[in-house]
Amino acid sequence: MNFPPDLVIFDCDGVLVDSEPVTNVVIQDNLARHGLEISLERIVDLFVGGTMAGVMSTAREMGAKLPNDWLDSIYSEMFEALEAGVDLVPGVVGVLDALDAAGIGYAVGSNGPHRKMEITLTRTGLRQRLDGQIYSREDVAQPKPAPDVYLKAAAEAGVSPDRCVVVEDSASGARAGKAAGMYCLGYVAETDPERLAPICDALFQSMDDLPGMLNLRALA
Repeated sequence: MNFPPDLVIFDCDGVLVDSEPVTNVVIQDNLARHGLEISLERIVDLFVGGTMAGVMSTAREMGAKLPNDWLDSIYSEMFEALEAGVDLVPGVVGVLDALDAAGIGYAVGSNGPHRKMEITLTRTGLRQRLDGQIYSREDVAQPKPAPDVYLKAAAEAGVSPDRCVVVEDSASGARAGKAAGMYCLGYVAETDPERLAPICDALFQSMDDLPGMLNLRALA
């Protein structure tokens, strides 16, 4: 790709908002109550980047006794925990400021539901800034690792996939970005680089590095 791109599409959890530590503890505690003791490290390995329906299926296979209404109950617990507090990923505001200064569009593409993003993006002050540019797996036929949500974001922006950059922190999301035909940057501040290196075009550990990687400073 010739940088800078025409559109940058961010995953939400773990890329824009630091919600995963909160929700992973909720999942761990809930599964323990349903007969499945599992470490936070294993939760990250198995579930980060996926869907809660996928968590439910896998947890049942591992022995969790989950009721049929488990998805409703786990989301209620997660939303309550996120309402109590969630932080921005450090450096994100600076990245969005740099994109605005360069006149480059951005969007969000997430496997999470809109209600979850409404909570996390509102609490962190990003909701209004991203209005009209937030896409969920609820908006498309298939969740990540299918490319649907990223292709929808590009189509809504009127940008060709090969002019888009995806920023991801999970293998599932990175596969979605590559399947969409987009350049994929892996954010590895909290992710094992070995999980993303075989999939992503490049890795980075700090959001402060992202404007330079996108060649935004050349436009400043």
